[in-house]
Amino acid sequence: MSFISEFKEFAIKGNVVDLAVGIIIGGAFTKIVTSFVGDIIMPIVGSFLGGINFNKLEKVIGSKILEDGTIQTVTIKYGAFIQTIFDFIIIAFVIFMMIKGINRLRKVKDVVEGPNAQEKLLTEIRDLLKK
Repeated sequence: MSFISEFKEFAIKGNVVDLAVGIIIGGAFTKIVTSFVGDIIMPIVGSFLGGINFNKLEKVIGSKILEDGTIQTVTIKYGAFIQTIFDFIIIAFVIFMMIKGINRLRKVKDVVEGPNAQEKLLTEIRDLLKK
């Protein structure tokens, strides 16, 4: 098998296409969740904590005056880190709920479908052998 045909077979497999679709949807979903957390959840949490804006929380650990007179500061932006933690928790929770729902649907589908023709035939053969 040539390199090109082997690559074509790999790239066209369903798993690779499914993975690509998942990554694209995941990227869009991440933007939605980040907006939800940053624009809706964090202002509510901040208002309960006295009007704190987490994105602006930072600790200046050093500064120096440059030749042109401007001040350059070195800061640790721990508020952005807190924001990212909230993003992760919400994304993880939503994915958990989606997987839980999908698993529930799979169980219902398995119960509704029941045994297929091959399973029925094997059950009949088993029952005949028991007699």
